[in-house]
Amino acid sequence: MGIVKSTNESNITDFILLGFSDYPQLQKVLFVVILILYLLTILGNTTIILISRLEHKLHTPMYFFLSHFSFLDLCFTSSVIPQLLVKLWDPMKTITYGGCVVQLYVSLALGSTECVLLAVMSYDRYVAICRPLHYTLLMHPHFCMALTSLAWLSGVTTTLVQSTLTLQLPFCGHHQVDHFISEVPVLTKLACVDTTFNEAELYVVSILFLIVPVSFILVSYGYIARAVLKVKSATGRKKVFGTCSSHVTVVIIFYGTIMFMYLQSAKSTYKDQGKFVSLFYTGVTPMLNPLIYTLRNKEVKGTLRKVLGKILVVKFT
Repeated sequence: MGIVKSTNESNITDFILLGFSDYPQLQKVLFVVILILYLLTILGNTTIILISRLEHKLHTPMYFFLSHFSFLDLCFTSSVIPQLLVKLWDPMKTITYGGCVVQLYVSLALGSTECVLLAVMSYDRYVAICRPLHYTLLMHPHFCMALTSLAWLSGVTTTLVQSTLTLQLPFCGHHQVDHFISEVPVLTKLACVDTTFNEAELYVVSILFLIVPVSFILVSYGYIARAVLKVKSATGRKKVFGTCSSHVTVVIIFYGTIMFMYLQSAKSTYKDQGKFVSLFYTGVTPMLNPLIYTLRNKEVKGTLRKVLGKILVVKFT
């Protein structure tokens, strides 16, 4: 049943992702909802990337980071959702060991990179609002590229360490994963040895990639709030708050759901809640991000109307 035993009983070739099998009546509904969310995610994030590249006035550090964030969202959700859609119809719900390994490394690397990139985006907003005269000098294209590379490097490095430690645990034939995705917390629960070290390592990494970036973001926006309150123009304050509130909204949604999953003990009993929380940050949040930035950003909306206008003109001429 998806597992081949040898003399070493921990030699697992397949895992069974139970997913939402406890809710058979919901699986078809979930398939339709998740498929719609996934299509909207592709459309929204692709749109952000394209308009950031096509419109010259959006060739700024803010939109450089935003387009990278949209690219990460596209890759992150694509590493999870297509497989989930297949498993919602597959009665066996199996995933090969190799497939589980790939999904674990890729999704964790992309998610970790997003955590750091959101902190980088808050620094960009801090410099733009609190040190506007030095913005061009401080946020030089080479420096922006270096910050983005740092986000990628830190995400990939921690994933190599964390995922490798998890995959070296003996599972002793346990191959039923009570989840829809190969994640460190759920795989740790399958281990048949003491996982205290792995839990401690996961907790430390979670602090580094969740608590530290959130703290940095809060400090940045503390300075931003103080600077904005000094602005005498009500219109100016509204414009700044409108731009920054988009980023704050994304931060709250993204970090809030991931903290629930990664800062709880591996022995936690919140199984079902964990599944739906994971579904939120793998399927819902990547769809919400472009909507949040588009609906609350006049520059993006204006550019989008301009691009769509050009497309319509070309089509009907």
